[in-house]
Amino acid sequence: MRAAAAATSTAAALLAPGLKLCAGGARARVSCPSRSRLPLHRIAAMASAPNPSFRPEEARSPPALELPTPPLSKFKVALCQLSVTADKNRNIAHARAAIEKAASEGAKLVLLPEIWNGPYSNDSFPEYAEDIEAGGDAAPSFSMMSEVARILQVTLVGGSIAERSGNNLYNTCCIFGSDGKLKGKHRKIHLFDIDIPGKITFKESKTLTAGQNPTVVDTDVGRIGIGICYDIRFQELAMLYAARGAHLLCYPGAFNMTTGPLHWELLQRARATDNQLFVATCGPARDTSAGYVAWGHSTLVGPFGEVIATTEHEEATIIAEIDYSLIEQRRQFLPLQHQRRGDLYQLVDVQRLGSH
Repeated sequence: MRAAAAATSTAAALLAPGLKLCAGGARARVSCPSRSRLPLHRIAAMASAPNPSFRPEEARSPPALELPTPPLSKFKVALCQLSVTADKNRNIAHARAAIEKAASEGAKLVLLPEIWNGPYSNDSFPEYAEDIEAGGDAAPSFSMMSEVARILQVTLVGGSIAERSGNNLYNTCCIFGSDGKLKGKHRKIHLFDIDIPGKITFKESKTLTAGQNPTVVDTDVGRIGIGICYDIRFQELAMLYAARGAHLLCYPGAFNMTTGPLHWELLQRARATDNQLFVATCGPARDTSAGYVAWGHSTLVGPFGEVIATTEHEEATIIAEIDYSLIEQRRQFLPLQHQRRGDLYQLVDVQRLGSH
């Protein structure tokens, strides 16, 4: 695991009045001219004074919800970057052991990777799919996650597994509360259909059906918006989650060796920066002998776009701290919510608007 490098150091310098970067990235306190010694709340108030003609509240329809007060403001999160084999029983036992270890190290929220109970392939999706509604023997991965969340009293974002529902297959993320009950279920909205000649071609739509609902879940560790892998490319979904009051976006994902080096961290930092919230991702460990080779690099990003913690491609579990007080602080420093131009553009949450 590596902590944030230059980007984080730069962000810290920008956000810490009276600090400057020194050789080796160390920080030293410096004196500031008296004319710049304004309290942060006064600076924020001056910067956030809205221009009524811009109608910032109308940039979201319906208007954005206030950020709710989370049950916990500070806690540990675990990103379990697991190795995945063709042995489903082994994968289930392996995931359980990783969750147990993370909980023993103090994690209150645990994330698993995309398609962690079997190979990522169109041939494997039907074979490894589970009937979540039926439960029991028809859904051993689901049952394990529910049980371990209840026993360990952790919130679990269960990566994703192939779900069978009627005649359809979905790429589905199940979210469990610390009581083991299913809090929400996200079916991947944007299917991974790409063709990069000479590099990679994959069509999830050959076997999978796209989900129809954005997913925001209130948990013991705050309000969480869920996406799966390719969903992270669509900033509208992240914006919608932010407007629904999410503190954290979780994306189980398995980016590949073509797009991973270019886009994986970039997209996470973009979603976090644009929406001024936390983003956590979790992918499988890399297996170069697999038909689909994953990039790895599970990561936690803060609301200023800073990489808080990440890892390379080997199997690993990241334990890092989330501090929600940083969200409000960052939004005071950069009061984007008061500076949007509702007179020029608007994001429409179709489902919320319909319910109104």
